[in-house]
Amino acid sequence: MLNVIIAALFLLIILYIVAQVFIKPVKLLWKLAINSAVGLVLLLLVNYLGAFFDFSLPVNIISVLIAGFLGIPGVLLLICLQLLML
Repeated sequence: MLNVIIAALFLLIILYIVAQVFIKPVKLLWKLAINSAVGLVLLLLVNYLGAFFDFSLPVNIISVLIAGFLGIPGVLLLICLQLLML
């Protein structure tokens, strides 16, 4: 009887570990997707407002990921880089 209880606990621990291994990458992908969408919106907002000042940022996968990973500081970084390139 004790062996069955120990085996059941061991199985629960293994299932928990396996679940964590599969869930963490999915959470990371969702976070990356949401942050990239927010970065895209920020880039479009900067381009819309920058049109009044003859300024624009290129919207490509690199700039969206930079803005997505870093958020507002990433958009500010892209703005600074674009101003240095002018």
